[in-house]
Amino acid sequence: MTGPARRLPIGAELGGSERGVRVRVWAPTHAKVTLVVEAPAPREIVLGRGLTGHHSGFVPGLAPGALYRFRLDDDPALYPDPASRFQPEGPTGPSEVIDPDGFTWTDAAWRGIPAHKHVLYEMHIGTFTPEGTWAAAMEQLPFLAAVGITTLEVMPVNEWAGHHNWGYDGVCFFAPTHNYGTPDDMRRFVDRAHSLGIAVILDVVYNHFGPSGNTMFVWCPYYKSKAGDWGDALNFDGEGSTGVRELVIENAGYWISEFHLDGLRIDATQAIDDSSSEHVLAALCRRAREAAGERTIFIVGENEPQDTKLLRSHGLDALWNDDFHHSARVAVTGLSEGYLHDYRGTPQELLSAIKRGFLYQGQLYPWQRNPRGTPTRGTQRAQFVHFIENHDQVANIGFGERLRDVSPPGTLRALTALLLLSPELPMLFQGQETGSRRPWRFFVDHCEDLRDPIRKGRADFVKQFKRMATAEAQAGLGDPCAEQTYRGCILDPAERDLDAPWVRLHKDLLELRRNDPAFTDQRFEALDGAVLSDHVFVLRYFQDDPSDDRLLLVNLGSTFSQAIVAEPLIAPPADHGWRILWSSEDPRYGGHGTPPPFTRDRLGIPGRAAVLLAPDPSISIRKDPPPPGGDKETVEP
Repeated sequence: MTGPARRLPIGAELGGSERGVRVRVWAPTHAKVTLVVEAPAPREIVLGRGLTGHHSGFVPGLAPGALYRFRLDDDPALYPDPASRFQPEGPTGPSEVIDPDGFTWTDAAWRGIPAHKHVLYEMHIGTFTPEGTWAAAMEQLPFLAAVGITTLEVMPVNEWAGHHNWGYDGVCFFAPTHNYGTPDDMRRFVDRAHSLGIAVILDVVYNHFGPSGNTMFVWCPYYKSKAGDWGDALNFDGEGSTGVRELVIENAGYWISEFHLDGLRIDATQAIDDSSSEHVLAALCRRAREAAGERTIFIVGENEPQDTKLLRSHGLDALWNDDFHHSARVAVTGLSEGYLHDYRGTPQELLSAIKRGFLYQGQLYPWQRNPRGTPTRGTQRAQFVHFIENHDQVANIGFGERLRDVSPPGTLRALTALLLLSPELPMLFQGQETGSRRPWRFFVDHCEDLRDPIRKGRADFVKQFKRMATAEAQAGLGDPCAEQTYRGCILDPAERDLDAPWVRLHKDLLELRRNDPAFTDQRFEALDGAVLSDHVFVLRYFQDDPSDDRLLLVNLGSTFSQAIVAEPLIAPPADHGWRILWSSEDPRYGGHGTPPPFTRDRLGIPGRAAVLLAPDPSISIRKDPPPPGGDKETVEP
């Protein structure tokens, strides 16, 4: 057989000039691997075994759409391809031969999004529309583009057992779940997003396999390492780890090359242990960038210990910043228990997170009774992803209510402004931009024998919040395995109205962010902030031309009015005053209007509001000559 080199070192691939399929799998602990073709015509081929533990062979006449599985040694059971590109009947059914070149792309001119320009949107395809498919989600993309979203962060899509799932229980790393459509449906979604100027990155889970439908440990026990928080961790540095590393590293490049994805979000990186000379995270980042070629891709990690080593030496572009979320959550709800224990939601915390990234950078973290975090010196602000909602946080704290249901509207509008006008990369969770009241709860559809442990595990997890440990709260928890729990999370597309108040709020803020370079300026000296009271703080955005400076006043408490404010950050440029550029109290957003903050008598900010100001020479506060004799009129502070 002649033809080009393999795309991937494992899996089933179409041959070259000779019609057929080349198959290669890694099974070092098995003496014999038999390919069992199930359709269109049944046949069996024993693969040749190589020195590396790979088994390979060529099947003439096989074409895209063919279905196949494998027999390991003399085991009568049949197993799917560990690198299957599609599982049309689920994770334990037959694998399907896929032609990755069969789709016609239209995005040849697409080059990606600059690193500091990402506005992320976390999306779950199964609940984004009532249909729960790539095709249905694709129809909603123009709305997201109009709002100002630049980058979709799609929750995991590799095949899992059952119909509905968050996606973190995947077992077939290379196969987009059949529940959302075909691989070409996914490609069509990405292609359409690119045509609208939207990047697509994929959430990937490399720290464990799901508990149901997993056949990887039958293929090779070397895949398994020690037990982890979510299941058996993967073996990246022990005996026989070569094939495990190959699987994960090639998977990272696969999503970028065959689906034109614009990057990855790597789940729970702290659970990926590797003492190799090159950490597997560094290797998979390198492979993903090689696969991207001239395109710019974006790789972001979740890391609970807040280890900036992932940015410095592993090659990630950014990390999620839970500290900002936790402080903002306390500020908007007042809840400070469970893993929110060490946050007070103060202006100082919010300013520190915006100015310096992580709040905990090695000091004591009382909740864990240990130091937490690492220094962020030398990092750019765009290396942190900030959010006030995400899939974990909405589901973990309470009964899955959205912030709109548990916070004062004015405070939430003000914090939304802070999120979207800060130089970190903002991320919205699906439905946040419409003010959706649809809850987001944990849901799975596993086999029956896993359901009771899942129910108990979820109930025990939320007990860290004292109010959720009460008998009445435990009784009120939704059943994560119930169909109605999943269906209750599905968004209503009718809420996607560009003229609706919450949508307009997000759209206007993102337009400001997009068009005014002050808000994405990554120079350290371009941003400063100060606390004015227990509930009031200010951000000053400095530009080379002072007339382009911006001032954001944020009040998370009652109306603020003070005559004496000895803080230079609020001073306008010489011979200028401050003009209101935007206010969260605009009636179009549900507010009640905003009087001028600066007068000759005081600085005044409405309660629970954010007000953005720009310099204006026409409204500078006039200087009067002092009273005769030097007497001054007393001003009450």
